[in-house]
Amino acid sequence: MRSTILGIALLCTAHYVTAQDTMTYVGKTLSNVDYHHGQLKPAVGTHNIQTFRANRAYPERAGGLNFTYNHQPFLAYWNNTYYLQFLSNPIGEHVAEGKTSLQTSKDGYTWSDPIELFPPYLVPEGFTKPERTDKAGKDLYAIMHQRMGFYTASNGKLLTIGYYGVALDAKDDPNDGNGIGRVVREIKKDGSFGPIYFIRFNASFDQKLAEFPFYTKSKDKAFVAACKELIDKPLQMQQWVEEADRDDPLVPFKRPLKAFAYYTLDNGDVVGMWKHALTSVSKDKGKTWVYDPLRAPGFVNSNAKIWGQRTADNRFATVYNPSEFRWPLALSTSNDGLTYTDLLLINGEITTMRYGGNYKSYGPQYPRGIQQGNGVPPDNNMWVTYSMNKEDMWISKVPVPVTATVTGNVNDDFSQNAVEIFNQWNIYSPLWAPVQLENNTLVLKDKDPFDYAKADRVIASSKKAKIAFTVTPKQTDHGKLEIELVNDLGQAAARMVFDAEGHILNKAGYRMASVQSYEAGKAYHIVLTVDVHTRSYQININGTDKGTRLFFQPVSEISRVTFRTGEVRRYPNADTPTDQDFDVKNADEMDEEAAYAISSFQAEKLN
Repeated sequence: MRSTILGIALLCTAHYVTAQDTMTYVGKTLSNVDYHHGQLKPAVGTHNIQTFRANRAYPERAGGLNFTYNHQPFLAYWNNTYYLQFLSNPIGEHVAEGKTSLQTSKDGYTWSDPIELFPPYLVPEGFTKPERTDKAGKDLYAIMHQRMGFYTASNGKLLTIGYYGVALDAKDDPNDGNGIGRVVREIKKDGSFGPIYFIRFNASFDQKLAEFPFYTKSKDKAFVAACKELIDKPLQMQQWVEEADRDDPLVPFKRPLKAFAYYTLDNGDVVGMWKHALTSVSKDKGKTWVYDPLRAPGFVNSNAKIWGQRTADNRFATVYNPSEFRWPLALSTSNDGLTYTDLLLINGEITTMRYGGNYKSYGPQYPRGIQQGNGVPPDNNMWVTYSMNKEDMWISKVPVPVTATVTGNVNDDFSQNAVEIFNQWNIYSPLWAPVQLENNTLVLKDKDPFDYAKADRVIASSKKAKIAFTVTPKQTDHGKLEIELVNDLGQAAARMVFDAEGHILNKAGYRMASVQSYEAGKAYHIVLTVDVHTRSYQININGTDKGTRLFFQPVSEISRVTFRTGEVRRYPNADTPTDQDFDVKNADEMDEEAAYAISSFQAEKLN
């Protein structure tokens, strides 16, 4: 066994020596899986926005979709619109029936209800797979499984693509090359869709039983041309490898590595990425690869997707889970697309998994941005979509250029330049706990029993600082707003709370101490004078001194302030059982809404 391990290590070393163009992480920052945020510094100004929230009992609260396994989203920008495609099953992964839905948005913040793109598909009775004796019954539906969602053709057609695989039981693999086939349809500029066609069948399927015609039967010559153009591109076909026949001549590299993504370097070389942060380089646009894919040195990534792209400032970024778990969701940047130097936080939250199910994993996972050729948003920021807990859909906007630091004093007056100021905050905005601008104030609302609204303001890292903000609570008898002073590692030194009983509290060790009462609709201007050397902060509210309080945790600096409508979450953790087989109590319900408005924020460095 020991000699085998040594042999593998030597082989990997040989690969690293010979593969000089290997994507490599050389930074010193690593994530700490004991924290959902990995103790990573956030990419400043990142906005995390929930686009779809699953609900089984009340599908009208989820745009009519009552499936609670939702996963594997894809993103495109076309016709001045964002398009987000994701697939669904009723309860768990690989358990039928499967369908694919589409959401659209004009601004990336407000999203349409999901519209069915590819409906459930009934597997022909008697269908089976090689080396299996069990067969499909009369009521077995296909599983949708695709690693490619969109293709924008040179003639302007936007194609959306799906795949119907077959899982004969909950442990069977729908992307084993023995499914039904891949389907395609056009998304039109008026929001309508063209008919569904098959674009590629599996050899295991009798084409005479197909519910949809083959794409060449279409009378739309431009649509047919777009499909043929797609099939003629090796890099596009490489995304099909998992579901395709294992000897499909359309797929250039036939080893069924998972979740292929790619980007192009300045010299025209293509960097390819697969799950586990496997990587290689192609010098002929995906027809061949210079070396057998290997683990990118320095990258930490388990059996989860990794995404990479060129950014608008002509640099490069990868997005992935830098751990053996599917949290946190992080970003690395590179000047040349090969050498990555940093590791920053995109989304460090894990909401409650409300519904148990087959192969459901905790955390923000399976990131996908806009594949080159599928559009460029006008704001030039980086947009990435992913699923949370394989249950809800999210999208993140990461400002370009990417940075983790703020210099100088902060003076945010939302009555002046509200949008510009809003874009400098980091937000976590669920559908039932949104963070948004209203009447030139930053408003955090919350009616979600299992999630919260969160807004972070990154400030210049300080040992002494004066931090001031104005908060107006909209109620006194429900809800909660926690305000924390946080260091570079995401550790809170101090916490103040507007509680559900009309009191402002501060955390004093393991106790909560009263500061004063508060009223609904009244503005509270709070000034905190902070000194990490004395581990203390002075509190002043509306001009009245409230004394000096001690940190509940020592830190060496304060680098951001957090506003959050709920308590810190520490579940799941690295020791939580892998599979959740239960639904939480009242999984479909909502709370009475609470709201808090922030009209100003200042931070002055004193040291």
